[in-house]
Amino acid sequence: MNYNIALLKGDGIGPEIVDSAVRVLEEIGKRYGHVFNFTPYLIGGCAIDACGEPLPRETVEGCLASDSVLLGAVGGPKWDTLPGNMRPEKALLGIRSAMGLFTNLRPAKLYPALKGDCPLREDIVANGFDIMIVRELTGGIYFGERGMRQGKYGEEAYDTEAYSRMEIERIAKVAFETARKRRKKLISIDKANVLESSRLWRKIVHEYSEKYPDVECADMLVDNAAMQLVRNPAQFDVIVTSNMFGDILSDEASQITGSIGMLPSASLSDNTRGLYEPIHGSAPDIAGKNIANPIATILSAAMMLLYSFSLKEESDAIINAVDKVLLAGYRTADLAHGAPSLSTTEITDKIIENL
Repeated sequence: MNYNIALLKGDGIGPEIVDSAVRVLEEIGKRYGHVFNFTPYLIGGCAIDACGEPLPRETVEGCLASDSVLLGAVGGPKWDTLPGNMRPEKALLGIRSAMGLFTNLRPAKLYPALKGDCPLREDIVANGFDIMIVRELTGGIYFGERGMRQGKYGEEAYDTEAYSRMEIERIAKVAFETARKRRKKLISIDKANVLESSRLWRKIVHEYSEKYPDVECADMLVDNAAMQLVRNPAQFDVIVTSNMFGDILSDEASQITGSIGMLPSASLSDNTRGLYEPIHGSAPDIAGKNIANPIATILSAAMMLLYSFSLKEESDAIINAVDKVLLAGYRTADLAHGAPSLSTTEITDKIIENL
C-alpha cells in the first residue's frame, strides 16, 4: 500500500520529533510492505518567517491532497508580539477548519513503567487509568463571535460560546461509538447549571444516549470533572466535551500520566484523512539540542496508522515497542529526573529495535 503523508514540522522541537516519527513509519513500511511518501509544508512561525503568514495556501492545499497529516508543534517567543490573526497558533485553527476536523481524540494512559512519575498518590493510581477524551474541535468559544468595544467601564473584550445541534450531534456520535469499542462508559462534561450552550449540549447527548442503550452515559459539570480527574482518574473511560473544556481537561489529564511528552492526539473529520500531533508545545528552550521526547509524536503516528489507514497490526507494533522501551528503563531527559538519559535519536533507535 502507498500512503501520502503531509509533514508539518513547525517550530521549536517540531522538526526533531517529526523526524523521529518518520523514521519509525519508514521502518514499519519496510517490515509490513507499505510505502509512505512524505511531503513537508510550512506552518506556524517558520511559515511567517518564510511567507509572511502562519498558514500558506500551499500548506492547506497540500494537506487536503494528502492521505493524512503529521504535525509537530508551532509557536515560540519570537512571534509572541504579533497580532492575534498573525500568531503561529492561528494556523492550528485554520488547518483544522480547512480540513473539517471536528473531533479531537486525546488518550491519557498511565504506563505501568511510569507510575512513579505520576504526581498523584500511589493508592489513587494503583490500578492505573486509561482515558479517551473526545473533544469537539471546530465550534464553541474558539470559533465564536469576538471583538473589542467600549463598555460602561471602558474598553472591554468579548468571546462568544455557541453550539449548533449539528455540531453536538456529530461529536456525540463519535463519543458513543468510541465508548462502544472500549469499556462502554461515557461521561459528558458541560456547565449546564450556568451556560445555555451547555444545556443544549446536555439535551442532545441525552437524546443520543437512547440510540446506544449498551453504553452507560452520565453528565458531570466541568469544575467537578477537573477535581475528579485528580481524585479518581480510573473512574473515567470516555469523556466527551466542548472545545474549550476539552482543551483544559486534556492538558490536566496529560499531567497525571507523568509527562506531557507521552501523549498523542488525533484530529478527525467525516473522512479518513486526519491530522495527528503530540499535545505538547514547541519547547523552544530545548530546540536543536536532541533531547526532546519524541514518543508522543511516534504514538501519534501509531494513531494515524489505526484511524486513517486501518492498519491495526502496524499501529499495535509501535505501541508495543514503546511499552518495551519504557519497561526496559530507557528514558529521555524529561522522564529521567537527573539520571542518565537517552537523546531524541537514541530513544527512537530503541523503539525501532523493539518493533
